[in-house]
Amino acid sequence: MKGTNGRLRVGACLSLSGRFAPFGRQAARGLEVWAGLDGNIDVLIEDDASNVGQLQALLPGVAGRCDLVLGPYSTVLMRAAGDLAAENGWLIWNHGGSGDDVETAHPGHVVSVLTPASRYMEPFLDYLVDDIEPTQELRIAYGAGRFGRQVASGAQAYALRLGFGQIHIGSVDDILTDDIANDWTLISAGTFEDDTQIVRRARDLATPPRVACAVAAGVRRFIEMIQQSDGMFGIAQWVQGRGHAARLGPSEREFLDAYYATVGEAPDYPAIQAVAAAALAVQCVNRAESTCREVIWATSAALDSSTLYGAFRIDDTTGAQLGHQTVLTRWIDGELISVSDNAPGRRSTVAPD
Repeated sequence: MKGTNGRLRVGACLSLSGRFAPFGRQAARGLEVWAGLDGNIDVLIEDDASNVGQLQALLPGVAGRCDLVLGPYSTVLMRAAGDLAAENGWLIWNHGGSGDDVETAHPGHVVSVLTPASRYMEPFLDYLVDDIEPTQELRIAYGAGRFGRQVASGAQAYALRLGFGQIHIGSVDDILTDDIANDWTLISAGTFEDDTQIVRRARDLATPPRVACAVAAGVRRFIEMIQQSDGMFGIAQWVQGRGHAARLGPSEREFLDAYYATVGEAPDYPAIQAVAAAALAVQCVNRAESTCREVIWATSAALDSSTLYGAFRIDDTTGAQLGHQTVLTRWIDGELISVSDNAPGRRSTVAPD
């Protein structure tokens, strides 16, 4: 083992500065709190500065000094980390990049805990199917980059399976036009910046959407950008208080209490995702009694369990996450609440947690 006193050393490059810093710092603090709870873990974190070049320069050193390697936050950075893992024979635990191409690009080298982007909107569409006529117009606007297109394409495919007839999908300029005359529903798929711009533009139309869901609306800081958020639906990978039974790692209550005692505030989803990936990685090492990549990959592929983050089960061929499901949220009276558990017409496509 590469840690001190025989302890496992878990390493990661995370964005402590730059564009993704609000999320990377959350993940870093979460790992430090988790290591304190475990007592048998050393954590090594380097700042990738939200920059692909910086990540590529630092990650080999982290991998060389650690028993287990976690990925960075963001699909863009995780894409580069996955490439490095495949080139160098590592196994990397992906807690920060949900792009379908990221999750499936390097079988045997990347294990993902996140619901893939193409499945993000399933809870929202399940909610809608009994709430509106499937003949109502559904418009899906995506932002720049592959992530938004993957969310949008997955939403379109799932909506067709549910029987929605009028579906329009495209870029913002294609979808948000002034000639919309009837009631319609908006799905916005993009980065946080993309989504806030799309929502603002949709609200300024002569006929704004009757119902709207944006990926970014599942993040608490959405209300800082869109003050009148009441009624907006969002998508989250995790929401506090859903009561997941954590068969591996700390319980939600145990971790939340420890995080608050250490940091002085409640954690958001990046901390939970990182801790879930770390707990799963350590469990696989303990079960396999090995840190060999091939052995850990086989162990993770056979694992069907849960953490404070929710269900875990991967595709044993690709490494993509199958068990975890996103959470449908809604802004009510300035608070972000979970509505997935009480959604009418709920049609889960995966095993329950």
